[in-house]
Amino acid sequence: MSTLPWLDTLVRLVYLVAAVGFVLGLHLMRSPATARKGNLLSAAGMAAAIAATAILLYAGDAEHSGDVVLWATLALVLGTVVGSVGGFVSARRVQMTAMPQLVSLFNAVGGGAAAVVAFVEFLRVGDAVTAGFAIPVGLDVIIGSVTFSGSLVAAGKLQGWVSGAPITFAGSRVATAVSAVVALGGAAWIVVDPSLWLLVVVTVASLAFGILMVLPIGGADMPVVISLLNAFTGLAVAMAGFVVDNQIMIIAGALVGASGAILTQQMAEAMNRSVLAIMVGGFGTGDAAAGDVVVGAATEVRRTDADDVAIQLAYASKVIIVPGYGLAAAQAQRECGELGQILTDRGITVYYAVHPVAGRMPGHMNVLLAEADVPYTQLKEMDEVNPEFDTCDVALVVGANDVTNPAARRPGNAISGMPILDVDRARSIVVIKRSLGHGYAGLDNELYGAPATSMLFADAKKGLGQILAAVKTYAS
Repeated sequence: MSTLPWLDTLVRLVYLVAAVGFVLGLHLMRSPATARKGNLLSAAGMAAAIAATAILLYAGDAEHSGDVVLWATLALVLGTVVGSVGGFVSARRVQMTAMPQLVSLFNAVGGGAAAVVAFVEFLRVGDAVTAGFAIPVGLDVIIGSVTFSGSLVAAGKLQGWVSGAPITFAGSRVATAVSAVVALGGAAWIVVDPSLWLLVVVTVASLAFGILMVLPIGGADMPVVISLLNAFTGLAVAMAGFVVDNQIMIIAGALVGASGAILTQQMAEAMNRSVLAIMVGGFGTGDAAAGDVVVGAATEVRRTDADDVAIQLAYASKVIIVPGYGLAAAQAQRECGELGQILTDRGITVYYAVHPVAGRMPGHMNVLLAEADVPYTQLKEMDEVNPEFDTCDVALVVGANDVTNPAARRPGNAISGMPILDVDRARSIVVIKRSLGHGYAGLDNELYGAPATSMLFADAKKGLGQILAAVKTYAS
């Protein structure tokens, strides 16, 4: 800290206010209705913390020469500008279908930056490294490197550059175990005998572990993986805070790590699987097309058209719309929102059933529907909406697959025991889907062959557009 006591006190007060902003921001993010305010409050807190750090660096540090302070200030300003502009532009331009990839890249940047901080500080301290300093350095390098490489692989899987199916090879489990042992053992040895070459070994082993950890994880588990890597990012930042003795980094990192860990556990419970089982991998095969007419070998499906669906919707009393990744892939959220609004204007009760793992990241469907100005009061989580299906006239499933599969209620398959949306209990079910292709779990959906189900084979945007036009005709 600074040699000026009053400046130290001022900066610590700003850090405290920023930390309060982070906590309140996280609290506001619990609800879609207040999530935007939570984001803005958290961003304001971080901006204040960065400004206080810059002032402290430029005006209060008498231990370094003017040139050092000048270059450090320049680096801080350039980093802030480049990061802010890059984040703003990428967030504005990214399609909702690519949002999970963007989140994964942000995780990679956060983890990688934290690891670099530890590496640079280790070089700066040199021979003066103590055990109390080496421990957070080792943890930071391990967690940050794992997050960096693992997040890049996760982004590649989501983007389609890497297969969404579990990827394993002969000896992959052994290689994963060896890389973990080398990373942890090397970090422990650094505490006893600090050396640069050993830190490089720890970094390389950690990067390898991150890659080997994510490769065997199937696409069905990507929401959980993203949440877990987000928690890792927070932990890496917290460790970097210990390395550079910065309280706001410790607080912010701990908050992200704790919230990410809680969310990871909740996502795993929503799939009825343990986090350890998910990390072991092997679940899910990635998207693949099945037949166009049958599910499995003998279950026939009933086709429908937009006019028939429109009649059902226009004369229903309660409609529950179930969005899935197919809605995001087709960028059909606005058509979906407009359809829901027209039905609401006709006095029809409309809900949107949101499963915790629908989409490719936590909260994917909530963000997607919010973009289409869907009223927050109509968004219902799984436990809240499931009882409503018993009195639902029409359940409209738009691109959702595994989260509606009744096979989850039977033992002996990949999704056994996974809590699902009780779509099959509605009086009538309409599924909009391009084909009968299975979801990421690699299973045919038994819902498609149910007696109350009819299939509208179409891209979600095209299918909803046709239904929307037909409903407007009946509503006029």
